[in-house]
Amino acid sequence: MEGTMNNRQVAAILYEVADLLEIKDVKFKPVAYRRAAHGIETLAEDINRVAERDGLEEVPGVGSHIATKIREILSTGNLQYLERLKGDVGPGVREIAEIGGIGPKKAVFLHQKLGIENIGQLETAAKEGRIRGLFGFGAKSEANILQGIAARKGTTGRFLLGALLPVALRMKEALARLPAVRQVSPAGSIRRMKETIGDIDLLAASAEPGPVMDAFCTLPEVTRVLGRGTTKSSVVLASGVQVDLRVVEEAQYWTALQYFTGSKDHNIALRRRALERGWRLSEYGVKETATGKNRAGSTEEDLYRMLDLPYIEPELRENRGEIEAAEKGILPQIVPYGSVKGDLHVHSSWGDGTHSIRELAAAARARGYAYIAICDHVRSPGIDRGLTEEKIAQQKKEIEQLNRKLDGFFILHGIECNIGADGSLDLPQNILADFDLVTAGIHSQTRMHGDEMTHRILAALQNDSVDILGHPTGRILLQREPSDLDHPVIFKTAAEQHVALEITGDPSRLDLPDVLCRKAKEYGITFSACSDAHAAGELQQMDLAIATARRGWIGAEEILNTRPLPGLRNRLRI
Repeated sequence: MEGTMNNRQVAAILYEVADLLEIKDVKFKPVAYRRAAHGIETLAEDINRVAERDGLEEVPGVGSHIATKIREILSTGNLQYLERLKGDVGPGVREIAEIGGIGPKKAVFLHQKLGIENIGQLETAAKEGRIRGLFGFGAKSEANILQGIAARKGTTGRFLLGALLPVALRMKEALARLPAVRQVSPAGSIRRMKETIGDIDLLAASAEPGPVMDAFCTLPEVTRVLGRGTTKSSVVLASGVQVDLRVVEEAQYWTALQYFTGSKDHNIALRRRALERGWRLSEYGVKETATGKNRAGSTEEDLYRMLDLPYIEPELRENRGEIEAAEKGILPQIVPYGSVKGDLHVHSSWGDGTHSIRELAAAARARGYAYIAICDHVRSPGIDRGLTEEKIAQQKKEIEQLNRKLDGFFILHGIECNIGADGSLDLPQNILADFDLVTAGIHSQTRMHGDEMTHRILAALQNDSVDILGHPTGRILLQREPSDLDHPVIFKTAAEQHVALEITGDPSRLDLPDVLCRKAKEYGITFSACSDAHAAGELQQMDLAIATARRGWIGAEEILNTRPLPGLRNRLRI
């Protein structure tokens, strides 16, 4: 039987623990709690049922220690450990720490020096110039803080695509099982796979909307019903996300799906084309303006064909030139889901991952992959569970042993290096040269001046050992703005040096962003779509990377890991 705490509520408590631990400058634990929270948040099964069958440690990211904490949450609705952490951290400091350009240490410092306890006080202090005189701050710091506050205001009420997509799909599947439902699909921005989502839209076709609405309003995820109508109902989930369901007749479903998928600007452009042909296009269908007669059609493809356009995939419907490209016959064939042959960025239990290399290989093989690249971090002051040179040698031996036993599957020995402030990597060249694949990314000093940050990345790109530039802009969605970079110079250099740009499926990053994917494409860049998985269950994050690539107009041929293993090895010279 399901308990009073659902997956989202348990995950929210673990996320809060991670945030408070980070503010207290505790190492390693914040990452562990976030991984566990994400594993629970995206779990298809109810967490109470998992606990009842003693399966908590099977959840990605959950070990015995955190499993004990989860049992306490499920049995009491609270976590004493969290309450103790709240008592240790001053009020409002957590909120301040989430502003781009600050972080946990500076948040505590500002609280101690200026008594700043909330974002309003922080904004006032920055505008009055009271922060620039403190050690480690300057006028540029104040400008970054104000920019971070503005960005946070602009993202209020937004949620990560990676957090809401599993919820939307679970609700869709529940509705699809109803006898009265003929068709059902997510719509709106979640169908277009935007990186952040305001709410969830669902569209169903049914001749009996009443039973559909009854079932929708009583789904396990629902905590409050905002309104129940005959064709539209709205509910709120425990996470605070609003979900709207519209039910239409099956004959209207295809035009309604196109209409409610959007975007608004894309739809306006389509309606304009319809008017030019003497038709009126709406969610109810396509009608001849003069006679009111409905024009035939039963799919979205039919609609675009009637408007003399090839089908435009939902991810492209942002009015960013897709209609003009379709008119001219130059709309790209974007990468299909499921087209990658392997994952080039996976973390194992040798580093800060949860599962062994053997377990990750089995999970990747189950997804139909032919290869994976294990890319654990190099140990550094900021990464406690990174690899030393001794561990790198031991890991290489294990991978070689596994590869001798695996038939038709290959594990690449990779590494994820930090790019230092001067552009150097945190391993010597003779060690780097021994890896199958080297990913380099920025994991420290993320708020450097734009020129300095650009030169830092350019230096790394010119290192002959670097194969992939990881999470290139350094952004963290809803938390940290991307670095200020000279993108054209970076793209040009990456193309010249044959360095691929990563598109990570980590839900909090989705970096390189879609808009920059499209710009980088103009330079002949090769991309690497990856999951950045830290647990076997996170390999599914590849779908978010592919969604981002699709929104960036990227084709399968432009992605490094759509190649079979021989082609990949040829490109990597291994």
